[in-house]
Amino acid sequence: MNVASITRIIFIAVVIISALILTVAFIRGRKKRKIGGVINRKQKWGTALLSLLLIIVVVANGAIYELNNIINQYFSTVVVNEATVTEAADASRDLTQKIVGEGIVLLENKEGILPLDGSSKINVFGMSSIRPIYGGIGSGAGDESANVTLQQGLEQAGFTVNDELTMFYEDRAPAESSTNIFALQGGNYDIFEPSANEYSESIINNAKEFSDVALVMFSRSGGEGGDLPMDMSSYEGGDADKHYLELQKVESDMLELVKSNFDKVIVVINSSNAMELGFLEEEGIDAALWIGGPGSTGFTAVGQVLSGEVNPSGRLVDTYAYDLTTAPAYYNAGNFDYVKNGKTTGEHYLEYAEGIYVGYRYYETRYVDNETGEVDQEVYDDVVQYPFGYGKSFTEFTQELVSHDEKNGKISVEVRVTNTGDVPGKEVVQVYYTPPYIIGGIEKSHVVLADFGKTKILEPNESETVTLEFNVEDMASYDYKDNGCYVLDSGNYQIKVMSDAHNVIDSFDYSVEKTVVFNEDNPRSGDLTAAVNRFDDALGDVTYVSRADWEGTLPKERVETKEASDELLYTLNANNAVAIYAQDDDTGIADITTGANNGLVLEDMVGIDYEDEKWDKLLDQLSVSDMSNLIGYGGFGTIEVESIKKDRTINIDGPAGLNSLTNSDLKGVQFQSQVVLASTFNKELANEMGIVFGDEAVSRGVAGLYAPGVNLHRTPFSGRNFEYYSEDPILTAKIGSEFVQGLKSRGVFATVKHFALNDQEINRSGVAVWSNEQAIRELYLKAFEDIVKSGQTTAIMSSYNRIGTVWAGGNKALLTDVLRNEWGFVGMVISDYANGDYMNVDQSIRAGGDIMLSTLGDTPTEASTSTHTGKQAMRRATKNILYTVVNSHAVTEPVTYGFPYWLLLLGTINFVLLGISLTGFIKLTSTKESLEKSK
Repeated sequence: MNVASITRIIFIAVVIISALILTVAFIRGRKKRKIGGVINRKQKWGTALLSLLLIIVVVANGAIYELNNIINQYFSTVVVNEATVTEAADASRDLTQKIVGEGIVLLENKEGILPLDGSSKINVFGMSSIRPIYGGIGSGAGDESANVTLQQGLEQAGFTVNDELTMFYEDRAPAESSTNIFALQGGNYDIFEPSANEYSESIINNAKEFSDVALVMFSRSGGEGGDLPMDMSSYEGGDADKHYLELQKVESDMLELVKSNFDKVIVVINSSNAMELGFLEEEGIDAALWIGGPGSTGFTAVGQVLSGEVNPSGRLVDTYAYDLTTAPAYYNAGNFDYVKNGKTTGEHYLEYAEGIYVGYRYYETRYVDNETGEVDQEVYDDVVQYPFGYGKSFTEFTQELVSHDEKNGKISVEVRVTNTGDVPGKEVVQVYYTPPYIIGGIEKSHVVLADFGKTKILEPNESETVTLEFNVEDMASYDYKDNGCYVLDSGNYQIKVMSDAHNVIDSFDYSVEKTVVFNEDNPRSGDLTAAVNRFDDALGDVTYVSRADWEGTLPKERVETKEASDELLYTLNANNAVAIYAQDDDTGIADITTGANNGLVLEDMVGIDYEDEKWDKLLDQLSVSDMSNLIGYGGFGTIEVESIKKDRTINIDGPAGLNSLTNSDLKGVQFQSQVVLASTFNKELANEMGIVFGDEAVSRGVAGLYAPGVNLHRTPFSGRNFEYYSEDPILTAKIGSEFVQGLKSRGVFATVKHFALNDQEINRSGVAVWSNEQAIRELYLKAFEDIVKSGQTTAIMSSYNRIGTVWAGGNKALLTDVLRNEWGFVGMVISDYANGDYMNVDQSIRAGGDIMLSTLGDTPTEASTSTHTGKQAMRRATKNILYTVVNSHAVTEPVTYGFPYWLLLLGTINFVLLGISLTGFIKLTSTKESLEKSK
């Protein structure tokens, strides 16, 4: 018998016993009055209090029955093999170190100062040196209690660290117990750096005597629920004229102090968000590393890179501009309010006015002459410091385009990489394409990443040939204006081997003789049905950026309010969701079969195809209540279903490590931030992370992860960029797909999130996002598309935001027309945490959603449970949930749960409280006469 059944029995028993107690009390009271007994004030109050106690007991047990799933998740334990758990955790730590070693980006190495001699003494400066940012805050956070510190990482590499400086910072550290003090959920972005005048003459002199090497670390963090400040005036240590991703004056002053006193200055950037790093070019700074969020053991890798044991081979996954406000999306990120007659309405919007020109797609296109294709290099160099894909090495490589070919619609490129330097190392190979652009035609980026790869460790003079591939149809652009589908324009496509998104190594031309229109009569080979306009209603009244008229279309100021029409406000009003989206016409719609006795259990469905008729027989056994509860109680797991012997499953947050929000004991090893994994440009390593992470999940009884996050770094200011891979959807897609496949190989399903256009945290709940379909298709859906098609994920998490006025989790165009009908997705769609009225379950299940991420319960209403259409939608959603679960290890390797001792506690408390009530009523209704009669 499952927990839900036991709590239901306890609740029913409590109701019956309470009724019996009240009945007995009533009868005894009447009898007392009959024989002349008197009920005084004290007895009246006692009766009232005991009656209230019974009511509280009944209500409390009813609530426990309703919430039994989440209560059991919190209090129950999984029976694990501790040796297996330890082994899996050790593997996760080892892999984190390996990933960070490959993900660290060498930004500067003037005069070849790095690597340092392994026995060097190092002065470490910056409050970040003792309070680093290991990851981020929210669902992508991890357990930081056992993480390797920067000082430990340096010492493990053989360096000696100046302890006096470490104590200097410890004495001035803020009182927060968390090691991650730079951002709390909702945003605390104080800069805790001591002022330069706090460094006494003796501490500086002692440091100079200790060593001529100084390492300075600057950290920036982000978190779920808030974006990074664009104005630091309200934060400690912040400057009114600066944003969070610039060095503040207190930090610049400290850096100047270090530069003026030490011969060798190395800067470490501990941030998953792209910062303004122009200061790295200043005289006095000799080297710089970007390390992102290093997780549990990443600082060990930092020490290994500084000592030369590991040769850095990471590449930047974002464009680093000298001034982040030069990106067009900057002016349309943040808080934007709908108003009515000048008064706020409580509704918000975002306009993706930049269209496709995000990240390098903007910076690598903005300074190109549309007619000649020539780049204005001087202007470009003034704007972009480090291009997307940039990174240095301790050695030198050459890349030679050996051959290229096109067969069956696939272009393959072979590049021979040779280590021409003096030390071993890995090299990244990047292939981009430049499509033909017609002024005034479909918008196109000057370069687009097509594929990438990475060599093994190459010894000096050793070579390796890397083969990269992509489909010709992948170079098509989405034409939302005229054809309403993807179009591969005729003309010359330049295929380029590049060291980054800006610098070309070699290239060749590929010619498309005739324009190909991928309309309904000619879908792309990877689509089940043609990708055609589905989001015209999300276009909005927006001026979109065009390379045909930069000056006339680029946003130049922030306009934070917009007048809303009555029609728009009606659509955004959550109270109208059922009226708009869930008014069913049951004509011709059959009712469903429930409660059949077909003798099937969920385990019988292992390996059964989604279209197999056996699914119908299993689903016929379910009741409407079974389906309703399975759909409505999807918070951090799926519930038990007794009628088909389905056990509950544990599904938890996990972009950077197992991170249960409902069971504080279930915390895993903290992996590096997702940005660091992407910066490895290593697909095999992403797959390995999925495998190792999957092993750790299985060892703890976890069936599904709410990961990976594949939204884009639309701007560097998103608080959740640490959870997402990159500004580029192709890099995101290929890394994410490999990670998902690695998880699946271990029987863990990945819930890819957040689908879609959830690229900032401010006003994420219900914000109306306006975008043209080209940007939606080519940028914001692209990674999800590839992970569905190549990664074969069986779970997707929809997002909080609206696309236009329609909530993403209840958007039929998104969840059915595109996800299922075009891409062929099979599995379940879960909502993000159900915390808003606009997240309507009845709307969701009709649109293609399946399960609500709710712990308190968000079950379908009578709009679904009492109509044939609604019940058919519930049945379809139930099938999708069960298909996802049965294709995980949850059924083939069922989890053993410890005895739910909390039920014994519940029973004991009920026994005591009911006993007190019964005893109290007996005393209150007793009389001397009745006692005499009993004698």
